[in-house]
Amino acid sequence: MYDYFNGKLVFKAPTHVVLDVGGIGYHIHISLTTYSQIKDQEQCKLYISFQVREDSQTLYGFATEGERQLFNHLISVSGIGPNTGRMMLSSITPEEIQRAIINGQVQIIQKIKGIGPKSAQRVILELQDKLKKQGPDALIPLPLAKQSVPEEALTALVMLGFGKPQAEKVLNSLAASDPEQTVEQLIKAALKRL
Repeated sequence: MYDYFNGKLVFKAPTHVVLDVGGIGYHIHISLTTYSQIKDQEQCKLYISFQVREDSQTLYGFATEGERQLFNHLISVSGIGPNTGRMMLSSITPEEIQRAIINGQVQIIQKIKGIGPKSAQRVILELQDKLKKQGPDALIPLPLAKQSVPEEALTALVMLGFGKPQAEKVLNSLAASDPEQTVEQLIKAALKRL
């Protein structure tokens, strides 16, 4: 529903902020990782995960798109709610969580408050393949510079759920055979091969 809010930070705490966007103050829960990235800013952009439960509607904000994506992966695991997901992202960095999941390091996930051995194993079991498909640089923010046609096509294919290495290989061979293709043509041709 919401992608991001960009506004003035009226209040900052390690657990939440109040962001004034167009005269409306939004109470947004944040992780310590996000807090450390925005604590010196007056104005900021937070990527939002809007969670609706039977008794509440809560906004969770993240300084980077990658952190939000990891949060959404974490809360998709049975038994991991938004508060536990936020606790995980506050305990260790998103990169450390991703590395631990990909490498199957149960003991690192288990050290996080509120995560027992069974929950840690479930997180790894359910997310390991998803995170491996996205590649090791999935948490690195996408560059704001104009992407080349093959890069733009690759981004689209990864968002559609294809593994980055496999999609990259197919796109490289397609771009080599006809470098004048548009993004749409490249994607359509790649979809036939994937």
